Amino acid sequence: MTQTPPYQVTDPATGEVVQSFPFATDAEVEEALAATTTAYAQWRARPIQERAAIVKRVAELFGERAEQLGALISKEMGKRPSQATGEAEFCNDIFGYYADNGPALLADRPLPGYDNARVEYLPIGPVLGVMPWNYPYYQVARFAAPNLMAGNTVILKHAENCPTSALAIADIMKEAGVPDGVYVNLFATHEQVATMIADPRVRGVSLTGSERAGTVVAETAGRNLKKVVLELGGSDPYIILDTDDVEGAAETAWNTRMENVGQACNSNKRMIVMDDVYDDFVAALVKRAAALTPRQAGDDSDEAYSPMVSRKAAENLLAQVKDAVDKGATLHVGGQLADGNGAYFAPAVLTGVTPQMRAYTEELFGPVAVVYKVSNDADAVQIANAVDFGLGGAVWSTDTERATAVARQLEVGMANVNTPAGEGADLPFGGTKRSGFGRELGPLGIDEFVNKRLFYVEQ
Repeated sequence: MTQTPPYQVTDPATGEVVQSFPFATDAEVEEALAATTTAYAQWRARPIQERAAIVKRVAELFGERAEQLGALISKEMGKRPSQATGEAEFCNDIFGYYADNGPALLADRPLPGYDNARVEYLPIGPVLGVMPWNYPYYQVARFAAPNLMAGNTVILKHAENCPTSALAIADIMKEAGVPDGVYVNLFATHEQVATMIADPRVRGVSLTGSERAGTVVAETAGRNLKKVVLELGGSDPYIILDTDDVEGAAETAWNTRMENVGQACNSNKRMIVMDDVYDDFVAALVKRAAALTPRQAGDDSDEAYSPMVSRKAAENLLAQVKDAVDKGATLHVGGQLADGNGAYFAPAVLTGVTPQMRAYTEELFGPVAVVYKVSNDADAVQIANAVDFGLGGAVWSTDTERATAVARQLEVGMANVNTPAGEGADLPFGGTKRSGFGRELGPLGIDEFVNKRLFYVEQ
């Protein structure tokens, strides 16, 4: 049974449905599969420098249109205007990185000790991307850019609440010279996604989304022997071992947590703070949270917070916070959901969270900072690794060697010292445990959906 409603733009500030688009028909899905399969034969045969020139033009168009692209996602999912424009500009970096470095990253590599053997990096065919709403451009860029460079063709199923940004990306691809069938946007249903994964013409699938969605996609891909990359949830630890500037540490931690209104997979959802600075740190967070007010249309100030993506998402977060408070946690500030149909959730600071509470093990995908107090490095590591997620983590100290020693013990895919996160088009992104598997961005991102073929010539 097809899910409802269809793809639509719903203003998260008001709950008003602004624009709707119908689901793809089964005939359109078949047309897309046929088109991308036909296009693959020509695209893979095209000289890599020609593919690079087209991908480079995609990068330029993202940069040229950043402001108007940003306006679309501010309306679709409530992103702050400057962050929305910045996201589109980052896509310029990602497509540009792969256009500039793709030929070298995909070049044949010799095998030490063998003059007559090498590893080739070859495309595998059409690949399917199932993308999320929280970074509507960035997530697509890090999937599409390396695959287009590698010679694969792309079918893109975007989040149901991001149809206008999905269409804008498709328009950029077309204007940049990406041939018909090489990049196909499809407003598919969940059932149609399952059908495409099972179809032998699709050779791999990448999903960024929830654990639940990842489980379904991975199961379907496994049954059909398809390569899959999963970037799922996270509950990243953010450990402060010591600081000589509590206010500055709190400022950095709070700004990191409030990026995208807390709706980032690798956000610092669990702040683990040494007891000698804990009280001052919590007070500094509370002060910052209390100073924020709901963002109105056109407001891009630091003192305003955006709505969450939807009323339903905000209600789910409220239920998690209420569960914690009902079981003894302390809500210092915020945590209220605004009246009406909008999705404004007052930024909150929560302490006293214990393993009996949902907030201890679940991802809080919104503007809630959970702070834990510890008295030694071992306890900090224990709390950091206590959850089933393993995306990223950060450790802070004036003693870099101490922070490095703690960071090495984190069960994550991305460990950072004295920075919230190492981020860039050339730095790999991905997690471990229930945060998924596979990598995107950087040199590792282009390796996921290629045939690393041994080519051996007997002399």
